[in-house]
Amino acid sequence: MPKKGGKKGGGGKQAGMTEEERLLFVQQRALAEEEMARRKEDMLTQFLRDKLRREEQNCVVNNHKLTERWRAIFRKTRSQELRRDINVLSQTFERVLDRKNSVIKNLLGDLTEAKQQSDHSLRTYLQNVDLLLDLQRSRLESLNQRFNTDLDELRAEFNTEREAVMTQHQEDCVYQQDVRFAVDQHYSAIDTEARQEFQSTRDDIKNRSMEEKNALRVQLEVEVEKMWQQLQDATRSYHEATDDHRATCEMLRARDERSSREIDAQTKKLQKMQELCATLRARMSTSQQQGEATAQDLRVVKEKVTNKRQELKRQMSSIRTQHRNDLFTLTMQSSAATKKLQAVTAKGERLIRLAGACRKLETEQGRVQPFYSSSLSTEEQSLVAEYKQQPPDTKLAEVMHDYADLERVCQRYNKVHLDQLSLQREKAALAQENLQLRALMRQYLNGLTVNDDALGQGNTLLTVSRTAQCQRPSPRRQGILVLQHTL
Repeated sequence: MPKKGGKKGGGGKQAGMTEEERLLFVQQRALAEEEMARRKEDMLTQFLRDKLRREEQNCVVNNHKLTERWRAIFRKTRSQELRRDINVLSQTFERVLDRKNSVIKNLLGDLTEAKQQSDHSLRTYLQNVDLLLDLQRSRLESLNQRFNTDLDELRAEFNTEREAVMTQHQEDCVYQQDVRFAVDQHYSAIDTEARQEFQSTRDDIKNRSMEEKNALRVQLEVEVEKMWQQLQDATRSYHEATDDHRATCEMLRARDERSSREIDAQTKKLQKMQELCATLRARMSTSQQQGEATAQDLRVVKEKVTNKRQELKRQMSSIRTQHRNDLFTLTMQSSAATKKLQAVTAKGERLIRLAGACRKLETEQGRVQPFYSSSLSTEEQSLVAEYKQQPPDTKLAEVMHDYADLERVCQRYNKVHLDQLSLQREKAALAQENLQLRALMRQYLNGLTVNDDALGQGNTLLTVSRTAQCQRPSPRRQGILVLQHTL
């Protein structure tokens, strides 16, 4: 009844509305219905999601329960099997332990014997080392004395040669000074003679020119007087004839006379100067040739002296270089000998330390009987003795013959080396056996526990199947691993 009343009220309300209001009302009601349907769908979806989550949680809880139950059963079964395996392994370990104890006892006996042998060899070795040290000390003293003697001889020889070279050098210097002084005196005398000759020649030429000048002047004066008298006569006659040109003629005549005198004087002077120049050139060329010849001789002598000085200098430098090289070589050899002796000393000290360590590790048997008996027969030993008595025919045989006294030591060393190799092999076998036991123990522990490593490795006690699956509303599916115990 209320619904009907509501509908009527609504219909009556719509009856009083306009067309636009009615259309708006219808749209609002449609929106409200859509909103209601969407809410119902959301509620349904949320309900399904909650239900799916609860189902997944229940599946996980059930899987945990199944796993825990299976683990309890598996632990119980595996514990029984492991107890049986532990009993077997304990018995095996006891047997192996007994065997190792017996081996250790045998090794202790061998070590005791080796220690005794090492003590005996150490005593022999120390005696040999003392002998070698005495021999080395005596050899070092002789080498040191020889070195000092050679050094003194080299010093004396070097000082003698140095004094001889210095004496020769001083003599050469004195000879060069004497040659230079003689050359200076020779050239000074030649220069003085040339100067005196030039002065006398100049004085002769000057006197001859003065005499010729005086003679020519007297002759010219006589001729001039004669000509002057003639000229006076001619002049008077001429003056009488020509009075007009007299002054001009006199002037030309005076000029002509002056010009002729000047030309004659210059010509004579030029001829004399040419003759003097030719004479001086001839003398100069002669003096130059003589000077060049003397200079050439002096140049040759100088070159000889210079070459001899350079040769002596080269010899002196080569001798110094050779002595320096000899001294350097001697120093290097002495340094090398010192280093070698230090290395030998260090090696001997190291051998002494190793001998002390070996003596500490020797057994009582080794100290009492350091060398084991030979494994050769009597005939073989006789053959070896005959071969040793034969003279060596090769260098290797000679070297081996020199070290024949160390044969016992080599035998002992070989025995120790063989023992070491046997111990190394036994150690490798024990290590391999230990690895096998560790692998068995790891396999046993992997069988006791279930983890990612155990599932990833091959295990005959575990299988994986995909029989259990869970259906979900969504298209995704999740496989559930179920572990089954297969015996």
